[in-house]
Amino acid sequence: MARTLIRAIDRLNNGIGISVAWFALAMVLVQFLVVVLRYVFGVGWLFLQESIVYLHGAMFMLGSAYTLLHNGHVRVDIFYRDADPRWKAKVDVAGHVLFLIPVCALILIYSWPYVVSSWASLEGSREISGIPAVFLLKTVVLVFCVLMILQGLAQGLKALLVLTGRARAADVYPSEPDPTEDARASAQ
Repeated sequence: MARTLIRAIDRLNNGIGISVAWFALAMVLVQFLVVVLRYVFGVGWLFLQESIVYLHGAMFMLGSAYTLLHNGHVRVDIFYRDADPRWKAKVDVAGHVLFLIPVCALILIYSWPYVVSSWASLEGSREISGIPAVFLLKTVVLVFCVLMILQGLAQGLKALLVLTGRARAADVYPSEPDPTEDARASAQ
């Protein structure tokens, strides 16, 4: 059951991460359009300028769990880089259970009223010609928390599977050599 849950969470965050990666291209194209419109045609649209902020915020907030899935977040390598897979698994379990999940839960709890208030008034841009959907941008904070909690749970479960011997360390920590494969290679 744990493996099914892990696969589902990984698939979800991988799909979201791949999708929001396209926001980077969209940001570049919109920024190019803003520059051309402003400096070539003398026209400025606040709506376009704000859309860059929306794309940027959504890309990083929604792509964070994808980054966690692929071990792209910064970590303190003093204790981790040269450690054996069991130590890495212990650090991962502790990090996810003691830090990542509680911090994301606190952000979720404390940002909930802020987002609900924004939805209640259908908060829009402070500028007349801005994007009238600030409430959607604020909702991304909640989605970020949920995705990070789910991915933290999946990463913690992977580490627990390594600690209990139910998963190969090479599957969870790909840079680690698998001793069973080394034994097979030397036997051949």
